[in-house]
Amino acid sequence: MKKIYLILLFLSSPFLYSQCPKILDHDIRLLDSTEYRNLCDFKEKTVLVVNVASRCGFTYQYEALQKLFLKFKSQDFIVLGFPSRDFLFQEYKDESKVKEFCSTKYGVTFPMFSTSSVKGRKANNFFKDLAEATGEEPGWNFHKYLISREGRVESFSTKTEPDSTSFIESVKKIL
Repeated sequence: MKKIYLILLFLSSPFLYSQCPKILDHDIRLLDSTEYRNLCDFKEKTVLVVNVASRCGFTYQYEALQKLFLKFKSQDFIVLGFPSRDFLFQEYKDESKVKEFCSTKYGVTFPMFSTSSVKGRKANNFFKDLAEATGEEPGWNFHKYLISREGRVESFSTKTEPDSTSFIESVKKIL
């Protein structure tokens, strides 16, 4: 009986399973879908979160984000896109148009989530937590948050190009 108790105690140990960082513990609907995904699914990865828009002067960054995703995917890196209409309504209202635009124009294969607000009182809870963790909320489309496996968050402005040497070094440092 003692052996069984010890085995059960060992199997229930929190050290066997990596804990989900609190910052990721959010259920968010996938783009153009009724399906939700808990971001804890990405707890074993380095996560790059970007608020995106299809009709913005920075939309070209999709190309570099997709390349970055493919380059480091094998090292447990992922990009998560969050369309938003917060900045001059530069995103389509219709999520099917957003999805089609991203896949046909830029070949986006990283996960995209439902259109939502990313700043202010109406921001989705995930972005509220990101802003609280960094002291910065997005000032425009294509703001970036880099989250380590341990849940540490760094904020990068829209003007930080995803393919810039300094940004790629930041990614490599926490991989």
